[in-house]
Order: sequence, then structure tokens, then C-alpha cells
Amino acid sequence: MWKKSFLMFLFSLSVQKAALDCERMRKTNEFPSPNLNSQTDAVMRGQNVSLSCFNQNKSLRITYFLFRGEKCLSIQNGPMTFNLTISEARDLGPYKCKAQVSNCSKYSREFNFTSVDPVTAPVLNISVVQTKTGRYIMLRCISFNGSLPINYTFFEKNMAISPVISKNVREPAEFNLTKNNTGEGKEYRCEAKNRLPDHAKYSQLITIPSTGESCPFCLQLLLLGFLLLVLIAIILILAFWMLPKYKARTEYSQEIHYATPMFQEVAPRDQETCNDCKTGYVYSELIF
Repeated sequence: MWKKSFLMFLFSLSVQKAALDCERMRKTNEFPSPNLNSQTDAVMRGQNVSLSCFNQNKSLRITYFLFRGEKCLSIQNGPMTFNLTISEARDLGPYKCKAQVSNCSKYSREFNFTSVDPVTAPVLNISVVQTKTGRYIMLRCISFNGSLPINYTFFEKNMAISPVISKNVREPAEFNLTKNNTGEGKEYRCEAKNRLPDHAKYSQLITIPSTGESCPFCLQLLLLGFLLLVLIAIILILAFWMLPKYKARTEYSQEIHYATPMFQEVAPRDQETCNDCKTGYVYSELIF
């Protein structure tokens, strides 16, 4: 009987000592809360990710527990790395980690993944306004799919020419620039990316052709040629408009109209006599 009492006394002493040790570690921060993190919190469906749980005090013999909600997923002595695949909504979390030394335990903060849809290749549109001194270039870039916000960057060849333009709504990012008439063609493209790492997409490369050297005389020749074409078009229109009328008038003038004569009897008149004229002729009136 006394042996049982002695064992109970020793157990209570160990419990008290453990409680005192736990309280001491909490006060001295010898046993801080564990850290639970991942390389990224933005994931897409089907992605493989890892969760790491560890304590800054590496001298303690710590047992780690990983929970998703109230369900324990894994138990491990020493720092823990847990691999999982995001296949459904519940895989997003919340997750938390418990570190335990003897009967003293602490929990990490909750960790949640965020589901993000990757961007698709953006579409780049370019408008150019030619001026006397150069070109005014307007660049517009938009990705029609992917979770917002989306960050856009414009490039000339492989060099970024704009700051990062973030869009929280589905609308094009715009960037304007002015270029001198150097006679060289330029290549432009844009980049779109959101919170997903390593999933940036680029638009197709668009080349703006060179302007060539300045040539005022060439411009005058082009203007003269344009005016000549307009004049020829006007002449052709008038010719096609007047030709049918001319043909109609010509055909009308060549027609012969015949009148139908009407005969009626009239009273006989005195016939003139002449030396060489024969008598016996009868005259009638012809009425048109």
C-alpha cells in the first residue's frame, strides 16, 4: 500500500514539475508558438504544395501535430513538412500546427490557401498617331481570363518601358509614349501575371514599321497623285451619267414621223390655162 502511495507521490511531483517547467517556458519564451507556412498561399486546382511546421527552439524534443479544421492529418517528432494536392475546396484550409513538449503545447496561427485562376495570354493593341516631329504611340493590354488583380508590364523588345500597372477590374492597361522619326521599326509586347508565381503570360510581338526618312517633296507628290485620281473619278462619273442621255437624244432625232393624209372633195375652181398646159386635172386639198 505504501508503495502505491509513494508512486502516486512521485507522479504528482513529476506533474507539478512539468507544470512548473511549462509555466517557466511560457514566461521566459523558451517555448514559443510554432510557425506554419508554405512557399506560396496562392494556388490553383491540381497544384502540389508543402506545409512546414517548426519551432525556433531546436534544443527541445518537440512533437508536431498538423490539423485541417479539427482533423489531425499528421504527427511527427521534429520539424514537419507535409505535402498535399489542392484538388477541392476543403484542401484550401484552414490549417494549424501544434507543438508539444511533455504536457506543454502551443498552436500556430491558422493558415489558408487562396485559389487563383491563372491568366491567359494577353492581347496587345497599338494605335499610332503620326506627327511632324515623331510618333505618338498608345499601347493597350488585357488578359480576358485569370483571377484579379492582374499586373501588366509593357516591353520594347526585351526591355521594360513601363512601371507595373495593376488592374483590379477587367479592363485594359494603357501606356503612352512618344518616339522620334528615326526610321527604325520597333517591336512591342506586354506581360500579364497575377498572384500565381511562375505563371506570367506574354502577348504576341507586334512590330511598328519604320517611317523612313523625312521627304516633304514625296508628300507633295502623293497629294498631287491623290487629287489626280479624284479628278479622273469625277470625269468618269460625269461621262457615265451623260452618255445615256446623249444616246437617247441621238436616237430621238433620227426617228422619222409620218403623217396620215386626209382627202376631201372641194368645189371645182377655175382652171388656169396656158399654152403648153394640159387641161383635165383635178386638184384636192391635203390636210395634215
